[in-house]
Amino acid sequence: MAAVPTSFDILIVGGGLVGAASAWHLARLGLKVLLVERGHPNAGASGQNAGSLHFQIERRFLEQGEQAAADGARIVTLNRLAIEEWRGLENLLGRPLDVAMHGGLMVAETEADMDLLAFKVARENALGLDTQLLDAAQLRARAPCLSPALAGAAWLESEGHANPRILVDAYAAGAQAQGAQIRTGTAVTAMAMARDGTYRVTLDGPDGALAVQVPRVLLAAGHRVPHLAGLLGLNVPLYAAPLMMSVTDRTEPVLPYLIQHVGARLSMKQTEDGNLLIGGGWASRLAKRADGTPDLDQPAIMDRANLRANLAVATRVMPLLKRRALLRTWTGTTCISADQLPIVGEIAAAPGLFVAAGGSLFTLGPVLARLLAQTIAQGSAQGIGAGPLALFQPRRFAHLDAFAVLP
Repeated sequence: MAAVPTSFDILIVGGGLVGAASAWHLARLGLKVLLVERGHPNAGASGQNAGSLHFQIERRFLEQGEQAAADGARIVTLNRLAIEEWRGLENLLGRPLDVAMHGGLMVAETEADMDLLAFKVARENALGLDTQLLDAAQLRARAPCLSPALAGAAWLESEGHANPRILVDAYAAGAQAQGAQIRTGTAVTAMAMARDGTYRVTLDGPDGALAVQVPRVLLAAGHRVPHLAGLLGLNVPLYAAPLMMSVTDRTEPVLPYLIQHVGARLSMKQTEDGNLLIGGGWASRLAKRADGTPDLDQPAIMDRANLRANLAVATRVMPLLKRRALLRTWTGTTCISADQLPIVGEIAAAPGLFVAAGGSLFTLGPVLARLLAQTIAQGSAQGIGAGPLALFQPRRFAHLDAFAVLP
């Protein structure tokens, strides 16, 4: 086994949005960074999602009862930071990213949906997010392409979308320009904590097995994070969530906004090329091994019933979709935590081991990576308790590692 000199300050595992963005920020802060990706950059959820920038409280929090809605509302503070992050991202990275922030509508079909929207808007306004409640007439005036049968919507002018296919490349190229090393086709096969508190990690790459020893590790590999943490005997409660997205043929510009639904799973937007992207959290199916266990190394399998249901909601909201051709449906596997909030920060049982994974990491990825990089660079014990990352710290699940044994 070849040995890589212990000259890196941090090893980042995962070449998606959070991994690449963290590498860029950490390299700019003066750390020597090694990023490894088992496939190619952006091969996972970061490149397979539909690119929504949704800053309103998501339906998945609202449908789980008042406590979940209250917890979900706490993410609004971070959403406000994310809005400013996205507004300046193209200038910061020095290249176009197809960022369009022309506004977003979370629509309602029934009076019960409108009551839920009013509850949500009140929570958001109280936390400084300038969401507005629109009645049916106001919605028709703003978005005549949508169904006249809709009861109303919540409007947020800062929402929109970006191109997930080019964002990670921008961060990765920037990280390399700042001195970070990126090794693709390189998987972590073993990891252990040494008695001096550093981490010994075995990598399997194109040139064979490599051994590195680093003081800090960031696990940013999405649904594979639990497996990686498990190499140290640690538990990170993240669960694979296989989803699907669809795209239609091109049409004239008709939809300048991000569309969501407060009572049903839906997201829609129109790309600069004119295609309409349709998603919203409809499940696909995990592939299975011969023994029946999930095979996370294989693409998820599209579920036809869920695809039909997704398209049915979309056409109810925007009837002109019935005249469009469906070009392609694809799947991607993201992950969610036990409480549906991202897990971002240092694992209490393993000083120097950081995690960044969980829901909404396209929308929140850039700001979370910046905040986490600052935390790592200045020392993990500083600035956590009351800062923007406090809500997402892994320590809320520290009881799961009560029996972990590390040097």
